[in-house]
Amino acid sequence: MGEASVMQGITKKANPGKATILALGKAFPHQLVMQDFLVDGYFRDTNCDNPELKQKLARLCKTTTVKTRYVVMSEEILTKYPELAVEGLPTLKQRLDICNNAVTEMAIEASQVCIKNWGRPVSDITHLVYVSSSEARLPGGDLYLAIGLGLNPDTRRVMLYFAGCSGGVAGLRVAKDIAENNPGSRVLLATSETTIIGFKPPSAARPYDLVGVALFGDGAGAMIIGSDQVLGIERPLFELHTAVQKFLPNTEKTIDGRLTEEGISFKLARELPQIIEDNIEQFCEKLLGAVGFEVKEYNKLFWAIHPGGPAILNRIEKQLDLLPEKLNASRRALMDYGNASSNTIVYVLEYMIEESLKIRREERGDTEWGLIMAFGPGITFEGILARNLTA
Repeated sequence: MGEASVMQGITKKANPGKATILALGKAFPHQLVMQDFLVDGYFRDTNCDNPELKQKLARLCKTTTVKTRYVVMSEEILTKYPELAVEGLPTLKQRLDICNNAVTEMAIEASQVCIKNWGRPVSDITHLVYVSSSEARLPGGDLYLAIGLGLNPDTRRVMLYFAGCSGGVAGLRVAKDIAENNPGSRVLLATSETTIIGFKPPSAARPYDLVGVALFGDGAGAMIIGSDQVLGIERPLFELHTAVQKFLPNTEKTIDGRLTEEGISFKLARELPQIIEDNIEQFCEKLLGAVGFEVKEYNKLFWAIHPGGPAILNRIEKQLDLLPEKLNASRRALMDYGNASSNTIVYVLEYMIEESLKIRREERGDTEWGLIMAFGPGITFEGILARNLTA
């Protein structure tokens, strides 16, 4: 969507002192994966010839609803590091060498796009929040991103590592707090992820790995957050009203990730969608109480939900009795980019703006208030009650 269309849609003003998202940006690696061709390519790259596993991955690829994804992995990388496709070899150093550079490059590109859309010089950024579950180093990726963008050395940095799928909304919550407690500040939130940190050959002993192969993608996202926009220059997209985080006791093993000598290994319990379904309404009620929405008025809201997978979206839609179009932005992001972990909420919000403008053009009314949400390890719920200022 072009910048002009965003500007035309903005009709509402943000409340004084409230943090707003002022710009969005995204970036991707060059390798585009078509879901229809993924199975043969993956088994060829990993030198595996297991018909049963191949059939299982083919079924998973259809159920994920993903059509296209972008990935850092390439023939060149596998030629240089063939050990990545071999079971049981210690490859953490090689993976981090690739990932650390890749996530920085993508984060720089997404941030530059975001800053250009924002319309102010990079020197006006006062804070940086950096999110990734795909790298590990000292100094961290926040410093390399700051250097790559040419940020002022006085820029205050916050780094969130290994927050998984909830990382993007967690970073937005942190950026909101910084912006509202530092008048005049402008916070760059950047997220960047690559699946190379967990790339492995197929194995019957690790059934969840195939889910990851069928679902996850790479990329980066960026936002500028600040309060009290500069008129004539800045154009607020979403006002961030109230942020809530909650973890569910005794669910630490539901999403279990371990950094090993072979990279990251994940285990995901089958009951995850059910747990989210059982707890989503209570979490929403807590967020909505801040503006006095009555229970069951969910279809009067917009919904920007991180699409962890189609099962999670389907359960939320069913539990809250949402109209099918309410999760269009989330489903489109999943279809076009896969689950790109912390980045995906940026892609959802971009599609949310498109959906808002479409609804307005068709004169079907608008939904000013809504929820930005994601779920991650813990199980942790992250949610922000927001106003769509483009609707």
